[in-house]
Amino acid sequence: MDSPARRSFLKQGLAVGAGAAAAPLLSGCGTTKQEPAAPAGVPAFALEEATVADLQAKMQSGELTSARITELYLERIAAVDRGGPRINSVLVTNPDAMSLAASADTERKAGKVRGPLHGIPVLLKDNIDTADGMKTTAGSLALKDSTAVRDAGIVQRLRDAGAVILGKVNLSEWANIRSNRSTSGWSAVGGLTRNPYVLDRNACGSSAGTGASISANLACVGIGTETDGSIVCPSNANGLVGIKPTVGLVSRSGIVPISHTQDTAGPMCRTVKDAAALLSVIAGADPRDAATSASTGHVLADYTTACDASALKGARIGVVRQLFNAGPQVNEVMKAALATLTAAGAVLVDPVDIPSLGQLGDAEFTVLLHELKADMAAYLATCGPNIPHRTLADLIRFNEAFRDTEMRWFGQEVFEMAERTTGLDAPAYTAALAKCQRLTRAEGMDRVLASYKVDALLAPTGGPAWVTDLVNGDHFGGGSSQLCAVSGYPAITVPAGEIAGLPVGLTLMGPAWSEARLIGYAYAFEQARGPRRPPTFQPTVAPSLPRPA
Repeated sequence: MDSPARRSFLKQGLAVGAGAAAAPLLSGCGTTKQEPAAPAGVPAFALEEATVADLQAKMQSGELTSARITELYLERIAAVDRGGPRINSVLVTNPDAMSLAASADTERKAGKVRGPLHGIPVLLKDNIDTADGMKTTAGSLALKDSTAVRDAGIVQRLRDAGAVILGKVNLSEWANIRSNRSTSGWSAVGGLTRNPYVLDRNACGSSAGTGASISANLACVGIGTETDGSIVCPSNANGLVGIKPTVGLVSRSGIVPISHTQDTAGPMCRTVKDAAALLSVIAGADPRDAATSASTGHVLADYTTACDASALKGARIGVVRQLFNAGPQVNEVMKAALATLTAAGAVLVDPVDIPSLGQLGDAEFTVLLHELKADMAAYLATCGPNIPHRTLADLIRFNEAFRDTEMRWFGQEVFEMAERTTGLDAPAYTAALAKCQRLTRAEGMDRVLASYKVDALLAPTGGPAWVTDLVNGDHFGGGSSQLCAVSGYPAITVPAGEIAGLPVGLTLMGPAWSEARLIGYAYAFEQARGPRRPPTFQPTVAPSLPRPA
């Protein structure tokens, strides 16, 4: 059995087995879709649910410019994120955003369009370096003055593609690695980000700001990062499509790390095609990240070409019932989703069994503790001279010195555990890493994909968003992220339904470098099911009570 530290790691429910306990759901709520009216103070928005293709068409026709689109999103941030329902997801807007948009417009007028993201506003999680007027804080006051000396690898790709870096969004501080009792979406720098569907619900971590902001239409597309669950969980909670790529497909250079064997950045968007367009830009080798050398020959120049509404016809999808652990109401949503997949032509192999699930014990946590200490020191060495912290021990001392602000709600026991590790040549680390890779690859996904002759695996992404609880921390209700997180294999989550107005998603998983295949399946499912319902910023979930006689 996993330890309490392991079970709560990264605040993503990782329990396996159909009988795994799920957090209590919602009082008086069934699976009936609720359509409450939007609250007063949320203005209509001209770019509501606008896609990359929509905005490109408007810029091509001359109806809109990138500058006007950028201006509209900045107005939306002011009205919804900092005013009105106050989602509190955007930490800072880019002071260069309007000039970047104007440059994109100038290039377009001259006949130069760099690609599908030319002139498109993008929001970044604030653990991604930008060498501009914005800081990179990872949500910690220890880095509040940290100005990157160089763009992250993916930021350089975005700039080269003509994208407009609109701003940076909040995250669970240090990507939720500091404590086992943290609250997802809270950081000392940014405070608490709220879920735009129901404001007292959690946006999930650690890419909570990306999830909430893109769901609330504060930008066209966004980027999150994941070590274990931090792209797929906030995408699930906020009604988004999230792609967790194969480790090595997308550069991690210039991104505040946890683990060089599990970390990756990835798209978080409102549609599969938008996520595919964004992945097309950020995927590819980077000499600053050695892991990306393995991507050679595996990168698709345009992942949107995989968006085929007939992609599910004849596809064999293995249903991992062991990961149906988020409760009966989620299982009802999955029942409908499976019917949609079947109607779209998929051949469901139900169930498939993965014997190695539940056997990792503390191995993953051991790997992450060791890598956190080493990888954090390597990142901090790249920070400018105005940041005195160069080791994990320095960060621990800083948090103690500023306990009233940094540790108001939770501590740093995971940091302290990582600090006690003895290096990447420690036998405990090498044994744990070998166990993780064996159980999730050769004896995990590789074995089940081959033995059942399936093209992909399927499971619920997780339960609906829980009520935020700053005192006790998160209350997850199941999840399925661990298998792909530890193996380093890709996963994509796509909205599958709602419970009491709160979105839930399904996850499709595949072998290394199978992003295009998974995108095709997710797109075909999305087209068959229909578009997501945008959030309406409800203050809380109203229980369904019988009318008095």
